[in-house]
Amino acid sequence: MVRDGIYYGLAFIAVAALVGWLTLPALAVIPLLLAAFFLWFFRDPERQIPAAEGAIVSPADGKVTEISTFAENGEPRTRISIFLNVFNVHVNRSPVAGVITDVKYRKGKFGNAMGQISAEENEQNVVTVQGDAGTLVFKQIAGLLARRIVFTKKIGDQVARGERVGLIKFGSRTDVIFAAEAEMQVRVGDHVKGGSSVLAVAQRRAVQTSYQSVAEVR
Repeated sequence: MVRDGIYYGLAFIAVAALVGWLTLPALAVIPLLLAAFFLWFFRDPERQIPAAEGAIVSPADGKVTEISTFAENGEPRTRISIFLNVFNVHVNRSPVAGVITDVKYRKGKFGNAMGQISAEENEQNVVTVQGDAGTLVFKQIAGLLARRIVFTKKIGDQVARGERVGLIKFGSRTDVIFAAEAEMQVRVGDHVKGGSSVLAVAQRRAVQTSYQSVAEVR
């Protein structure tokens, strides 16, 4: 369980005890239910991480809502968007193994994370990883209910595929952007699990090039 869940749970248990003491014991049920919800919401289950070379895993639990291709600096890139509702596990994991080369936190709106415009206008944390699947970017994007994005790594840190790197509290979205030549493994509408579901597999050429780039970063 994420530590935040313990804090929220204990706080509402204390409220329940106070309400039960000062008023009717039956009224303590409401804060006790909230305590149970927060303890459940901040669950952090172990996951089986795929070992396949070049595998790009989902950074979060949720539903694939969009797969699109666009040009970035003249190179074709693929973006996969994953929507997390309040019932999903909200712990975020690194999609690939590699070195974090950039982290940018962008202030913004708290609009509906289902909409494409949220990828540009909503508050978000943008992370670039250079590693075993080439250069990959993943975004932690706030939503209507998400008001806090947590990221526990920094530039220069080495991460393993599927390693825990943070979380987004209460409903949100994650985007993963990578080379368009990668072989897709999911479709729009699929439900994925953070760290264990393979979104795509990078081509061998991109994998070899990325290892050279990682060596240069070191």
